[in-house]
Amino acid sequence: MTLAMLSSRALAGLQTPAVRVEAHLGPGLPVFCIVGLPDLEVRESRERVRAAIVNSGFDFPVGRVTINLSPGDLPKASSRFDLPIALCILMASGQVVAAAPADSLVLAGELSLSGALVPVADPLALALGVARDAGVSALILPEASAAQAARVPGLRVLSARCLAEVAAHLAGQADLPAAQAPPRPPVVPGPCLSDVRGQAGARRALEIAAAGGHSLLMSGPPGAGKSMLAQRLPGLLPVLDDAAALEAAAIARLAASADPPFGLPPFRAPHHGATAAALVGGGTPPRPGEISLAHQGVLFLDELPEFERRALQALREPMETGEVSLSRAAGRLRFPARFQLIAAMNPCPCGWRGHPTRPCRCTPDQVARYADRIGGPLRDRIDLHLWLPPVDPDCLAGPPGEASSVVRERVRACRQRQWQRQGRLNAHLEGEALARHVSLDHPTRAWFVQAMRRLGGSARASHRVLRVARSVADLAGEARVGRPQLAEALRFRDAGKPGG
Repeated sequence: MTLAMLSSRALAGLQTPAVRVEAHLGPGLPVFCIVGLPDLEVRESRERVRAAIVNSGFDFPVGRVTINLSPGDLPKASSRFDLPIALCILMASGQVVAAAPADSLVLAGELSLSGALVPVADPLALALGVARDAGVSALILPEASAAQAARVPGLRVLSARCLAEVAAHLAGQADLPAAQAPPRPPVVPGPCLSDVRGQAGARRALEIAAAGGHSLLMSGPPGAGKSMLAQRLPGLLPVLDDAAALEAAAIARLAASADPPFGLPPFRAPHHGATAAALVGGGTPPRPGEISLAHQGVLFLDELPEFERRALQALREPMETGEVSLSRAAGRLRFPARFQLIAAMNPCPCGWRGHPTRPCRCTPDQVARYADRIGGPLRDRIDLHLWLPPVDPDCLAGPPGEASSVVRERVRACRQRQWQRQGRLNAHLEGEALARHVSLDHPTRAWFVQAMRRLGGSARASHRVLRVARSVADLAGEARVGRPQLAEALRFRDAGKPGG
């Protein structure tokens, strides 16, 4: 036999395109070449594979050795192809005879010169992609990477320490052990909403935002509690299920970021000096940015007008589509980005506009220019607008409010109603689904149209108000949206300025 084939995977974002590794041995001068659009790291594998084969007790074939990584138009990066390349050479040369067809196996692993297997990058993202392929019977990974991959339910992951062990497994001489997933760590609670004294309107807005997955813009002078409130939103959201938690962890690993606490929705708070690339992602190889790192969780942008305009405009498409698309010469990459935007800003450059005791020194033009930094299209896409007045000192000595656990239970029940009724959160209702689940009678609709005209709201703003009203009704256990729910939603549409 002079030809052998095995399966591996490339990694493009969270997608794992299938790669067929083929080895052909032919007569001629000793040449070892790799074709199929390999990058430098893959081309360097020739020396690692040659040494690993010899040091594992096998013979490297004499003659022309050709490795093809198919499909040829897919860029191949990473050293994870070392293991399938070495095994294909051993199978093509007859040194390893597979005891059973290996078509349903996926192999990935870097080889050291001794033949030992070295951990691969991003095994969790790799395993999530492989698990979506019903034709895969097992994923073989280095021992140091297999435990991470074994966290993915429904996927059989086998652990190997060296090339010789995998060769013996393919030949039917020994079985590789199944990797064991580490125990799920306990969920550590975050800051509690009971720490917030006063600010009843803000607590209500936060609960509505959590219940329907709505975006929220808080405006107020320094010290009003904007950051404190935002940091408590993740504690109001339901604990992530395993699939969502693993996806969030895989994105964090892709970005070389620390894993979020397992089960808790991610909370990302980039500095206002962050560039558009830092928010959206990019680089070589492309890595997810803050928007994707907040997937399944909260993206908090403090001092919103201080972000560069290009960075703010980059938020618009992901807020609508739930994903980030990066175009590169080699193709288009997509990262998931279904996040909940919470933003905070001062009302003016000096910050004291609307404060009862601190005078504002800004001119009307300065205030207008400061507000315009956000841009109308982005402001229009934010569901809830909230003005936070300074906290009354008397409130600080008052009793604590409801704990996060109490509010979270209401949010959980509200979200469950939404998923059962429409298969998505209210913040993502659109088109015919929005019209069906927010059906207004004729007098209520006429009243609502007049109210939106007085506000000067766009069609998009009208839809946002209807979604918020649906969440208000769900929190109250109401089947229909009426004037009281619309009135509360409208107040949050026009409450982003002093006195609002």
